[in-house]
Amino acid sequence: MLRLYTHPACLQHDTGPHHPESPARLAAVLRVLDRDHYAALDRVEAPRATRDQLLRVHDEAHVQRVLDTVPMGETQWLDDDTALSPGSAEAALRAAGAVVAAVDAVLSSGHVRRAFCAVRPPGHHATRSEAMGFCLFNNVAVGAAQAMVAHGLRRVAIADFDVHHGNGTQDIFWHEPRVLFASSHEMPLYPGSGNPDERGAGNILNRPMSAGDGSYLFRELWEGDLLPRIRAFRPQLVLVSAGFDAHQNDPLANLCLGSEDYAWITAKLVELANHHAEGRLVSTLEGGYDVAALASSAAAHVEALME
Repeated sequence: MLRLYTHPACLQHDTGPHHPESPARLAAVLRVLDRDHYAALDRVEAPRATRDQLLRVHDEAHVQRVLDTVPMGETQWLDDDTALSPGSAEAALRAAGAVVAAVDAVLSSGHVRRAFCAVRPPGHHATRSEAMGFCLFNNVAVGAAQAMVAHGLRRVAIADFDVHHGNGTQDIFWHEPRVLFASSHEMPLYPGSGNPDERGAGNILNRPMSAGDGSYLFRELWEGDLLPRIRAFRPQLVLVSAGFDAHQNDPLANLCLGSEDYAWITAKLVELANHHAEGRLVSTLEGGYDVAALASSAAAHVEALME
């Protein structure tokens, strides 16, 4: 069974007019998942992450700053890209809490083996001490910490196919051999990290792609390099930072993927989870800034998770 976690509060994080990370993104994903084809989804309201869960991966000062800087009125900015509105704290707590709840469900439930967290703000740029790149808390990192601390897992794999490098996830788990972080991303591109020689404790696998690269090179990179490395790690849980901004129509990058490529990589990760992790896989929404492309890509991703 595939469980869908979301919450209306995630639509209340207001980034202002013309910001690419807008509520319209999540609204489009939820609309497409309301179709009859996805009626079998087990839909659950995301809880809030607790402060203790956030502090496993973020500094106290960072958590305090995000929660205490939330304005009563006009939008405020933590940097040039990252906004805080009156609804941002609740949205961020629900987004991180969705991944925590999903991890708990797949590791504890006898009938839930996969979950998709349709939430915002995204998370993979948030470092241990800094909000950045549209991200407030690192949702996938909070989920990985939950798997290790609350469930005692020793091997958690994070697969990140967002077009932008997940610098925050890398930062948080740089010295953590229980987590394998495997990323494909475009370079050069924001945030400027993700070189192959950034290896952490040997647990960081960065595989940059170049502008104009498309389906064949994406699939070759994952099939020939990243997926075998994840298999060799023998993860007990697979987490996915599911960014869909490598789509050929996305305005913030220059790779040339289509929704069928997201169906393909998702099916490969499901197969890997079935073989090594008792089928346990949790995916959370990251980037994707062409609304139509995001909706079709997320739908392809969820359909592959349901199979």
